[in-house]
Amino acid sequence: MRKYLQKQSAINHSYLQLQPRMSGDYFSIWEGILDAATRHGYTPTNCNSPHKEKDMSLRVVIAVCLLSAVAMAADSRPVCPGPAAFGTARCHSHVTTDQSGNPYAAASPSGYGPVQFRTGYNLTATGSSSTTIGIVDAYDDPNIESDLGVYSSQYGLPACTTANGCFRKVNQTGGTSYPPKNAGWSLEISLDVEIAHAICPSCKILLVEATSNSFTNLLAAEDYAVGHATIVSNSWGGGESSGETSNDSHFNHIGIPITFSSGDGGYGVEYPAASQYVNAVGGTTLTLNADNSYKSETVWSGAGSGCSAYEPKPSWQHDTGCLRRTVADVAADADPNTGAAVYDTVRYQGQSGWFQVGGTSLASPLIAAVYALAGNGASTVDGSYPYAHTSALHDVTSGSNGSCGGSYLCTGKVGYDGPTGNGTPNGVNAF
Repeated sequence: MRKYLQKQSAINHSYLQLQPRMSGDYFSIWEGILDAATRHGYTPTNCNSPHKEKDMSLRVVIAVCLLSAVAMAADSRPVCPGPAAFGTARCHSHVTTDQSGNPYAAASPSGYGPVQFRTGYNLTATGSSSTTIGIVDAYDDPNIESDLGVYSSQYGLPACTTANGCFRKVNQTGGTSYPPKNAGWSLEISLDVEIAHAICPSCKILLVEATSNSFTNLLAAEDYAVGHATIVSNSWGGGESSGETSNDSHFNHIGIPITFSSGDGGYGVEYPAASQYVNAVGGTTLTLNADNSYKSETVWSGAGSGCSAYEPKPSWQHDTGCLRRTVADVAADADPNTGAAVYDTVRYQGQSGWFQVGGTSLASPLIAAVYALAGNGASTVDGSYPYAHTSALHDVTSGSNGSCGGSYLCTGKVGYDGPTGNGTPNGVNAF
């Protein structure tokens, strides 16, 4: 035991560096345990002090030492800075960080891969090459095709390349003069493309890169994607505004499911997830059994949800807490700590390689790819299909993403709730 405690001493020397980064609950728990330990003569630097062991509870020593490690490992940060300026959007991905708060990248993957997601969500089909998943993002990822190749090789997925017709990258008008590179959006692009391929390995992928993160350019990219794909995934958004409904025509395409991440700031609504014509995708913390089968899910605290201030309520949405559109419709894994292994060689904050990434940016392409597996997109109308097929969804009934008086708008409940909508995939029959 003494050797174990000595190994933990370096962790506890980091307490003062860790303290400013610890949020509410972790900090309160830490303070309580530290207080108890101090009463026994413990200080944050003496995990390796043998003469103190006889004066304090062994459980207190272990709890203090391990809690600091857990708190550091649990940290993540938004990939794209926020909030988005008016008229612009930001990506909704979160990347796990090291003990100094820097994005963590490694030479080998950590986080969930294709087997975890496909087994956990009971996805057995591989899709069809006649199905194209469109992905809309801002700026250019110059390495995406080669990075996708490494991801595919790592997990034994079929190659998806320009040469074999599986992968295609274009700018917002369909050309090959690409926009400037952006490191944050490149990590987002890697997440979107790799997850789409992980879930639907036989599907084609069309990546449409907008010139910038302005709504004007992103909506132009959306128009191209809708015209050339079967399903379209989007992992970006910005604040609502009184004129947003004038942009809804870009998403009003019956028979082409369009998914949007609900946000990464917790309770609150963003656009275009609020549009009545899209599938607003919330987020969960996905826990698996040892054999990767589904165990449980809770609301991810960062998922967006709530009542739109401007969008009318669709005819297929019947909850009573919002006079207008309610976010979200469905959900999938989004917690960075149960996030996806993502390979990206465009250096982000000085790091490249295998990242672990979450956010509803993970949930959106995952749900889009489930639509692709279902092969039923032409029969769907906006986000209505899951509402009529809730028996094929996991109902997420616990957790919260903010304060709303305990109502379903920010709290996991039996049946429909804001953060997770009607639930998460249990096979493809709800899509």
